[in-house]
Amino acid sequence: MAEGETESPGPKKCGPYISSVTSQSVNLMIRGVVLFFNGVFLALVLNLLQIQRNVTLFPPDVIASIFSSAWWVPPCCGTASAVIGLLYPCIDRHLGEPHKFKREWSSVMRCVAVFVGINHASAKVDFDNNIQLSLTLAALSIGLWWTFDRSRSGFGLGVGIAFLATVVTQLLVYNGVYQYTSPDFLYVRSWLPCIFFAGGITMGNIGRQLAMYECKVIAKKYLLHRKTG
Repeated sequence: MAEGETESPGPKKCGPYISSVTSQSVNLMIRGVVLFFNGVFLALVLNLLQIQRNVTLFPPDVIASIFSSAWWVPPCCGTASAVIGLLYPCIDRHLGEPHKFKREWSSVMRCVAVFVGINHASAKVDFDNNIQLSLTLAALSIGLWWTFDRSRSGFGLGVGIAFLATVVTQLLVYNGVYQYTSPDFLYVRSWLPCIFFAGGITMGNIGRQLAMYECKVIAKKYLLHRKTG
């Protein structure tokens, strides 16, 4: 090579930081999509249980079938599930308290099963009055948190989610979007916050598990980059 000539630089490789940022963005989107469809599926199943037992009533012209009835419920629940599932691990990182209690998929699946059972009980089990049902569901919901979460951040987020979701539901019922039979807590049932609390804990567990899986994948990619680089 002649003196003074410089070798043309080859294509630059992305460093491990850029690669990890790209991987995190892609994985964040994947987690959001998975959480969204989880929320849509659970909303379809649980909403069907409530409608069959006449717990919730939608206008007859809105309800034609499980997919055409209240079409806005599954997308809204899916969006809320994605936000909640992404928020839980984010809060854990912000507080510096990574959640390590029962971090395996079998535990997450049991949590989902218990949540479905709690919702099923709200529609199927007959109590003498709504107070007894509300106290029972409150105990079951706190038991779900204690069994599968036990974190202060999880409990606080669950309470906040239950409060916010209950307020939104009150506004929807007040504006005639749908209604509850035998409301005893303003326009809704008194046990509804318990369902929202349990749902928040469940989606938080799914989101945490997905985030932990993402961290493992990124760590493996980083170690592989270090070895090959």
